[in-house]
Amino acid sequence: MTRMLPADHRRRAGSRLFRRLAGSLLLFALVGCSQFGREWRAAARPPVPTDSLAGRWEGRWVSEVSGHTGRLRALLTPTGEHTWRAHFHARYAGLFTFGYTVELRATNDAAGVAHFGGSADLGRLAGGVYTYAGRADATNFLARYESRSDHGRFEMGRPRK
Repeated sequence: MTRMLPADHRRRAGSRLFRRLAGSLLLFALVGCSQFGREWRAAARPPVPTDSLAGRWEGRWVSEVSGHTGRLRALLTPTGEHTWRAHFHARYAGLFTFGYTVELRATNDAAGVAHFGGSADLGRLAGGVYTYAGRADATNFLARYESRSDHGRFEMGRPRK
């Protein structure tokens, strides 16, 4: 037999649960942001290769469905001869941040421009599977992204500092 709790007690229990969940999400976001920040600062120390995708990129993402846009930073690390780990860190609505990693496969054309593509499942709440395709040279990183509910572009360059 289930015991019914007074409405006030149920409200307080729900409020405690909400505070715990919100606190956990905030802690998770702060830990993820601080880890990316450490990696970002560390990647600025060695000389940045200008003939490679490796290193830091920054700019913005633009949704062509909703019109939303925000700051975007990425760290690219080679994982093989033609594969790269792209760790993206995006800002949404000027307040929320979201980080994720994508494995990209890249090949260079005769002019030294890298053409790349990949995909990542960001989870149902974030839109599911996203696919990426783009190109990058020494100073510009341009890509298109697409999921079942959104599509848009990344526009990034090498950071000045």
